[in-house]
Order: sequence, then C-alpha cells, then structure tokens
Amino acid sequence: MIDLDSVVAKLVSAMEQPLPGREGQMLMAPIPIDESRFGQVDNARVRRGAVLVLFYPGEAGCMVPFIKRPTYSGVHSGQVSLPGGKWDPEDEDLQITALRETYEEIGVPAAEITVFGSLSQLYIPPSNFSVLPFLGYTENKPRFRPDPHEVERLITCSFEYLASRDIRKKKPLQAGLQTLNAPYFDIDNEVVWGATAMILSELLFLWENY
Repeated sequence: MIDLDSVVAKLVSAMEQPLPGREGQMLMAPIPIDESRFGQVDNARVRRGAVLVLFYPGEAGCMVPFIKRPTYSGVHSGQVSLPGGKWDPEDEDLQITALRETYEEIGVPAAEITVFGSLSQLYIPPSNFSVLPFLGYTENKPRFRPDPHEVERLITCSFEYLASRDIRKKKPLQAGLQTLNAPYFDIDNEVVWGATAMILSELLFLWENY
C-alpha cells in the first residue's frame, strides 16, 4: 500500500526536473499517433481547459478519482476522464478552472485542495481542446457529491493499482470513422484511453523514472 504522503513527496521531488512531456505522453497514445497532439497549436482558435489529478487518503492508501461521462452527442460521450473542463472567462487562470470544474463535477471544494504542480499541456484534436493537467491533494477523504448531469459514475482507484503495469493494455477502438490501436488503462472494468491515458502516462513516467 502506497500512502498519500509518499506519493506527493515523490512527485514534488520529480517535478523539480524538466517534465517528460511527449516522451511520457506518447507511451499511451493511440496508434497511428496524431502528431498534432504534440505540435504548436493556434491559441486563438483552440479552446482551453484544465483537469485535476486529485490524490486523497483512503482505505487502500493514496487514491485518485475518475468520472465517467454520460452518453451525449459530443465526441467524449461515455468516456472516463479526470475531473475538469473548459476555461471560463471569469477564471483567473487554468488552475482556477481545474478547481472550479472539480467542485462542480464531484463536489470537492477548492478550499480543501492543495495544488502542488502541473503536467505538460496536451492538445486533444477531436474536441479542439488544449488541456493543462494539475496535481493536487486533500488531507482527508473527500465527501464526493457527483453532479448527475455531468457524471454517470464516480470511479475511485488506488495509486498503487494505477501504477501497476498489469492494467496497461491495448485493443482496437473506434474513433469516428477511424479504427485506432489504442493503449488503455483497465480501471474497474472501464477503458481509460485517449487524452486521459496520455496524461496518466506522463504522471507515471515521473513516478517510475525520476
């Protein structure tokens, strides 16, 4: 069992070095790899957003929550993701976006969360979003209150399980008219792939290599 303090301390130390960026992200990128994910994007046209990897103490040690999106007409319908969403003009910065969206989606107040860093920005071509992932923790287990309009299912996963290589798998997945050979994390019988898997991949690259 890996406790919260150990996870946060190691990640804080790892982030004193340059982030791995593409090197970490591409390990779980769908194939064929869309190079636009790693290139420079036109910031005037691209929508901005942020997500939060939230660490908290639980019965199985350090835990991380995910959300399963409801079925809707958008490109990320039914997918499992980290809490987060699009930047609002009223948000002072993208960290505020990540905290606001986390509260709106799973009910954890910003005042309970300590943000200690961010990972590399990642462009998501299907939805034209450039997403910045933040890392934060709560000292106590949150009282989750998922918004039923935005969250079909709240999934919690121990960091020890998340870091296990046994849950990193690959299978064909349909994306529009294209079939991708998609790496994914098998978490609680859910397929966690795409941008979320790439964000987790950079996080775990830090954990394993720094």
